[in-house]
Amino acid sequence: MKVSQIVAAGIAVLALGTSVALADGIEIKDAYVRSSTPTSKTGAAFMTLMNNGDTDDRLVAVSSAVANRVELHTHRQSADGVMQMMEIEGGIVVPAGGMHLLKRGGDHVMFMGLTAPLVQGEDVEVIMTFEQAGDVEVTIPVDHDRKPEHRALDHSKQD
Repeated sequence: MKVSQIVAAGIAVLALGTSVALADGIEIKDAYVRSSTPTSKTGAAFMTLMNNGDTDDRLVAVSSAVANRVELHTHRQSADGVMQMMEIEGGIVVPAGGMHLLKRGGDHVMFMGLTAPLVQGEDVEVIMTFEQAGDVEVTIPVDHDRKPEHRALDHSKQD
């Protein structure tokens, strides 16, 4: 990507007021962090991972000083019908030209052992590590008021 393209993309992002991190074709959009209560020891981050590159990439790790441990998590239904949260082994694939949604009730970034409360309106610094793009530093706002969207979204790639 040329420097002029990166600068133009940055200006477009600022004009739209959307938070985006760019690194080798990887974009992080609509990111937010929340915890269930001010005294919670855990929190979660949600966002859209976009891969504008020509090859698949994989989110393999996330780190942040806000928690003792940060993992990639998902929800799965057990044989007895109970939803369970578990770590995603091997990371999250973000297909070339595609996206992967990290959302409530699905895949997400899990902060365990919070070192301080997640305060509404403050920011959390996160490093997301991708196999191809490497480390992507992201500043994510804490937004306890954000509600999940309940409309159906078509995330298929249009040619």
